[in-house]
Amino acid sequence: MYIPTLDDMKTARERVTPYIHRTPVLTSSFLNELSGAELFFKCENFQKAGAFKVRGACNAVFGLSDDMLEKGVATHSSGNHALSLSYAAGRRGIPCHVVMPRTAPQAKKDAVRGYGGIITECEPSTSSREEVFARVEAETGAEFVHPYNDPRVIAGQATCSAELIEQVEGLDAVVAPIGGGGMISGTCLTLSNLAPSVRIYAAEPLNADDAARSFRAGHIIADDAPDTVADGLKVPLKDLTWHFVQNHVTDILTATEDEIVEAMKLIWKRMKIVMEPSSAVPLATILKNPETFAGKKVGIIITGGNVDLDALPWMEK
Repeated sequence: MYIPTLDDMKTARERVTPYIHRTPVLTSSFLNELSGAELFFKCENFQKAGAFKVRGACNAVFGLSDDMLEKGVATHSSGNHALSLSYAAGRRGIPCHVVMPRTAPQAKKDAVRGYGGIITECEPSTSSREEVFARVEAETGAEFVHPYNDPRVIAGQATCSAELIEQVEGLDAVVAPIGGGGMISGTCLTLSNLAPSVRIYAAEPLNADDAARSFRAGHIIADDAPDTVADGLKVPLKDLTWHFVQNHVTDILTATEDEIVEAMKLIWKRMKIVMEPSSAVPLATILKNPETFAGKKVGIIITGGNVDLDALPWMEK
């Protein structure tokens, strides 16, 4: 298992800069008062392809040698990595094959196809996703770019927190969502090297709390098909992301479905920015644990903004 280094992050930053945005950091005096902390929102919802995952996808795609290009790339993803890899592959003029759950948001499927991705659908479980992907990979011979358990992807995601600590000095903590752990691993990679005093918190839905349970147990616990409004956080940790979680994360905090939706509404209302349920989990956990963050300068990574506007979680079913 190759563990990416700070040099890998620096190389990734040079490689991906032409293809991504340096996203802004926004603040809200209302949310500061509500939380009792000073919050700094790193807005990856404004990123190319609408999510932080374009960082890791571009690093992987633009790091491929010429002889690896003909058959393209392939992955499995609930959405944001799929459309990010499709975006990156399109920029390099190579095919991108994607396995997505049939229940993935239509907005994300449309975006994948819009970027030229070729979708094969699977059932909404980890076992089905991996089974269908194995078939697609064998048929296409494409280069597998795992959505998070890939050193190239983690090095790319690490560029996000590198920007954040340049944009906001003196952070006490950073909170990011956790599903498979790609963003948290990248955050750990950068901060443990460049800002080791910053505490790293992962935020997870209570309905998909396998990372929190893994953290407490000291080994990976994987749920096959958790049910949560935070569709980007349903996948389990893998060996590479577990390495970073186990060694560098301070704690993993959870929030209920209602708390996640309420935090999402708060950000939409008060900050006027569109972000998806997965991105609301950090704020939900901060509001739930005020004593942990009181008086602190806290960075929050808003991981994506690819929302199905016809099926917002507070709409009547």
